[in-house]
Amino acid sequence: MVSWNSVPLEITYQVLGWISFVAWSVSFYPQVILNFRRKSVVGLNFDFVLLNLTKHSSYMIYNVVLFFSSTVQQQYFQKYGRDQMIPVAANDVAFSMHAVLLTIITLFQIAIYERGVQKVSKISMAIVSVVWLAAAVCFFVALPNHSWLWLINFFNAIQVIMTLIKYIPQAIMNFRRKSTDGFSIGNILLDFLGGCTNYSQMIVQSIDQNSWVNFYGNIGKTLLSLV
Repeated sequence: MVSWNSVPLEITYQVLGWISFVAWSVSFYPQVILNFRRKSVVGLNFDFVLLNLTKHSSYMIYNVVLFFSSTVQQQYFQKYGRDQMIPVAANDVAFSMHAVLLTIITLFQIAIYERGVQKVSKISMAIVSVVWLAAAVCFFVALPNHSWLWLINFFNAIQVIMTLIKYIPQAIMNFRRKSTDGFSIGNILLDFLGGCTNYSQMIVQSIDQNSWVNFYGNIGKTLLSLV
C-alpha cells in the first residue's frame, strides 16, 4: 500500500477523520436521550429509522470488508492501481459499527415507548425487502468468480441510495405536522459537521497523493458526505 508523502497532511487527515467519527457518532445520542426523557417517540418518523438501519448496515459491510480483507484490497489495487491508498479509514469502520448499534437502540425505543398512531409504512418495508433481496442475489452472482470488490461496491451503492431517501419521510412528516417536536435538531447539526469534516478528509488525502482517485474509488463516502 502506498504511504503518505506529508506527515502534516497525514496528521490532518487523521484529525479530520476522528472529528467526523465523533460528530457522526454523537449525532445519534440527542435523539436517543430525547426519546428516553419523553418516554415517547411521537415526532420521530419510523421510516427514517428503518431506512437508516439499512443504510448503516450496508455501509458497515463495505467498510469492514475493504478495511480488513487483504483479498478485497488486492482487487481494489488491481482496479485502481497499487499507487493508490485504500479509501476507508479506521474512523469509517468505527463509525459504521457504532451507527448500527445506536440505530438498533432507537428501534428498541420505538418498540417500548409511546408512539401514538405512527407505524412503519408499507412503502419503506417494501424498499428494505427489495434491497436485501437484491443484495442476496448479488452475493450468489459474485460467488463463482469471487468478485468481492464488485459485491461490496453494491453495498456501498445501497448506502448512498438510502442516504438520499431516508430523510424524505421525516421531512414530509415535519411539514404535515408543522412541527419538529420529537425530532432532535442536535442530530442534524452534528450530521452536518460530520459530513463537512469527512469530505475535507478526502480532499486532504487527494492533495497528498496528487490524485483524485479516492473520490470515485469510494463514491459512496463522497456522496455520503455531500448529501
